Amino acid sequence: MKITRITTYRVPPRWMFLKIETDEGIVGWGEPVLEGRAKTVEAAVHEMSEYLIGQDPARINDLWQVLYRAGFYRGGGILMSAIAGIDQALWDIKGKALGVPVYQLLGGLVRDRVKTYSWVGGDRPADIIRDIQARVDVGFDTFKMNGCEELAVIDNSRAIDAAVRKVAEIREAFGNKIEFGLDFHGRVTAPMARVLIKELEPYRPLFIEEPVLAEQAEYYPKLAAQTHIPLAAGERMYSRFEFKNVLAAGGLSILQPDLSHAGGITECMKIASMAEAYDVALAPHCPLGPIALAACLQVDFVSWNAFIQEQSMGIHYNKGGEVLDYVLNKADFALENGHIKPFTKPGLGVELDEALIIERSKNAPDWRNPLWRHADGSVAEW
Repeated sequence: MKITRITTYRVPPRWMFLKIETDEGIVGWGEPVLEGRAKTVEAAVHEMSEYLIGQDPARINDLWQVLYRAGFYRGGGILMSAIAGIDQALWDIKGKALGVPVYQLLGGLVRDRVKTYSWVGGDRPADIIRDIQARVDVGFDTFKMNGCEELAVIDNSRAIDAAVRKVAEIREAFGNKIEFGLDFHGRVTAPMARVLIKELEPYRPLFIEEPVLAEQAEYYPKLAAQTHIPLAAGERMYSRFEFKNVLAAGGLSILQPDLSHAGGITECMKIASMAEAYDVALAPHCPLGPIALAACLQVDFVSWNAFIQEQSMGIHYNKGGEVLDYVLNKADFALENGHIKPFTKPGLGVELDEALIIERSKNAPDWRNPLWRHADGSVAEW
């Protein structure tokens, strides 16, 4: 079998799908995208295609190494996201060629279902209680929300009180019938993270995500030493080499690699195994589309330390397109009490509505995240 063609489709709300065709008619799909930089990743995919056309798609490991090493410069969000989507599509082809789901090729199931959580609130969360109740009513009991709005490098007690008040109201309304993670989203500096984490301790969040930015990773062990709340990070780390340093330094209880940013299934399987060696849990990051979610699930179903999966059905970013819009086999994505079962179809297990993908790609929005500023006019972390 040989790779004959690579096509990309940018689609609403902010995703990009990749199609790899072969001379035997087997097609693989991937989702290479970096939110807000889809065109840049798209250019990287097509630059890499010269290494792929005419090659055997079954040689996933070799092709991955070629894409990673042959260009000399490597790593980072753009190049690793391009590799990620290509890698997903190659695994999709291999599974379809052999007639089995990808998780079978990775050694088989370690669990019968994976727990998922639901996003609630938006960038500036409002009506959290209402949003949580609506999802409790359909079977969810675990959630994630932004833990605060923007904070200054050193902020005042009113800002801290506002963030803590919101969490207190959730616990008062639901008690321990639900669990929730709090995403600091890189909005909190190390000095303010110390204060905010301490104030949140009594409300026992399931985890705190990105307590500081990944480039301030030296603070992870320092922050972990002051709290019993598990700390999570990883969506802005793009290879096992970045995760290697973080794991060696300690501090994180949960790794969150993104299957569309961190080199795909091939790389994230290695990251998952490294995490297990350090007794660190896995919770893949996935506020993206159906192909990315399917790729995450393949890793979840074979990784013993995977404990929960993010998914973006109904997330506030989904303007003009929802996860299941592009999926023909919607029933396979059904959630039962917040859990999803292994797909039984070969490859990634997703059957896509290609006609809709092509149609919506004709007017795909060029999504950008908001640009926030502090009261003094300086740029704030979104």
